[in-house]
Amino acid sequence: MTSAADESNNEVADLVGKLVAPEETDGAERRRLLGRLSGALARSAAKTRERGVGRGRWLADVFMNIAPRLPVRDYETLRDHHYGLTGEQLADDLVRTAAKATTAVGAVGGALAAAEFAAPPLLLSAPAQIVAETLVVAAIEVKLLAELHEVYGVKVPGNGTQRAAAFALAWSKQRGVNPLAPGSATIALGTAAKTALRNRLMRTLGRHLTTLGPFLTGAVAGGALNRAATRKLAAAVRADLRRQRTLPPS
Repeated sequence: MTSAADESNNEVADLVGKLVAPEETDGAERRRLLGRLSGALARSAAKTRERGVGRGRWLADVFMNIAPRLPVRDYETLRDHHYGLTGEQLADDLVRTAAKATTAVGAVGGALAAAEFAAPPLLLSAPAQIVAETLVVAAIEVKLLAELHEVYGVKVPGNGTQRAAAFALAWSKQRGVNPLAPGSATIALGTAAKTALRNRLMRTLGRHLTTLGPFLTGAVAGGALNRAATRKLAAAVRADLRRQRTLPPS
């Protein structure tokens, strides 16, 4: 029998999956989905009744429930979706698409937070919106990281859960996965890995809290900060992957 907590986690994973899907989502639909995600996260947090450090653990647990369900595409599907591009050109296009997506989420999340800032009685609902933005941006970036491994031909061993954990850990360290490292799949599921993921998620959450501001300042700041962070992550990961596998000319 499915518990209420499991239902909340499944709802969160389903909504995040829709927000990171490769299909274009217009602004109105993105706002609607983020609003639903905020509500689902608020219910999930209420069920766990966690505060302080525990909230970081809850956030990491929620994300690790999402990670194995992210719609990561294989190399051939990526080529089809990106008009036959290959090599560095395909990687460039993936980064552009992901940066556009995190910019859009940041703009929506920042605008929502700004609206709450302008209405003090509703300010208490802002954290759930910021948590929603944090999880969606992390999911977009982990998906990007996993698909860059496909483009560069760096195959990560393990089952779906182990590979998702390896990509989440790589995201937390802002680098690529080295599949030749001893026990790379099992290390990704360990305590130290979960701590690294929690710390990265909390730093990302802190960045998004800076988008709380009046009028449109939150939207502008949210979009710009997310775009810069996504590009920085992609540059670091691609540098790692190039050292492991040199792409042929596009």
